[in-house]
Amino acid sequence: MEIHAYEKLWLGAGLLLIVGFIGTVTYGAVGAGVEMIGDDNQAVTPDALGDHPQFGDPGVYASDSGGYDVYVVARQFAFQPGTTDAIEVPANSSVTFHVTSADVIHGFEVVGTNANTMAIPGEVATLTVEVDEPREYGLLCNEYCGAAHHAMEGTLRVVPESEFNGTQGGA
Repeated sequence: MEIHAYEKLWLGAGLLLIVGFIGTVTYGAVGAGVEMIGDDNQAVTPDALGDHPQFGDPGVYASDSGGYDVYVVARQFAFQPGTTDAIEVPANSSVTFHVTSADVIHGFEVVGTNANTMAIPGEVATLTVEVDEPREYGLLCNEYCGAAHHAMEGTLRVVPESEFNGTQGGA
């Protein structure tokens, strides 16, 4: 049996596409540096967030590693801090977000970075962002959380180091 030249061409093109798709999926899964948040994070009680040392007074705290820890509580339909008062951090710093929810599942995305996680009641999602130069980033909820979900947004303001006035617990 003889295979026509055009059939060989289409078989080769199809095989090349399959190999390309497998390569793309493999790169997306392991090569791009995307990691899932592990189960080793701390747990909190959503009804008692006011009693937690940091989530009771969410805001920006200096960390032991020289960066900053930002504790954020997502509630219908705001980030605390972030929505009413912008989160303010200095340029050229490492910012670790600790995010939880007080009511329903929310999303937490720092627009323009690779920081994107779910805020689940009772769980604390921890993710780190490197901020270089002064600018503003948007904060978005990207998980449907109720009727005013579309209005749930906030601001992360990166200011020059000389203008940063310290930590903002309770911001």
